[in-house]
Amino acid sequence: MTDPTEPARYAFEYPDEAGYPDGKGTPSQDQIDLIDEVTDDPHAPALDFAVVNDEKAGIYEAIVGDREIAGLPYHVAGDDRLVLLATSVFPEFRKQGIATELIRRALDDVRAQGKTVTVMCPIVHTFIERHPEYADLIDPKHPGVARGHR
Repeated sequence: MTDPTEPARYAFEYPDEAGYPDGKGTPSQDQIDLIDEVTDDPHAPALDFAVVNDEKAGIYEAIVGDREIAGLPYHVAGDDRLVLLATSVFPEFRKQGIATELIRRALDDVRAQGKTVTVMCPIVHTFIERHPEYADLIDPKHPGVARGHR
């Protein structure tokens, strides 16, 4: 959980268009749990699940059977960029590598489409920090959140 000796681990700065007057957003406990999961980075998820890109709804969904267990919603920003908004995993499926694998597969799909991303989700941002091979997907003109300092 939250470790007071690592305050920068949970500190992010958002671009003006995110709507935070001070440019900073306070992560929820759910976000902190997922940041911890992505930071701990299990190598393989505990569950076998499919990832579906529902382009009409604008969300990458992690599906087991007929149940959605996690999601990564996005906005389309032109023909070549997605704005990744907020990773979520139902509580009973956390700490099983679902968030990590959902983000990995979504970014792999973005790469396959030849697009870039603007990252508004601190969980995705943390994932990319831990996996710099995905850093080239971040749009240089519209990167999104940045690691902040507290």
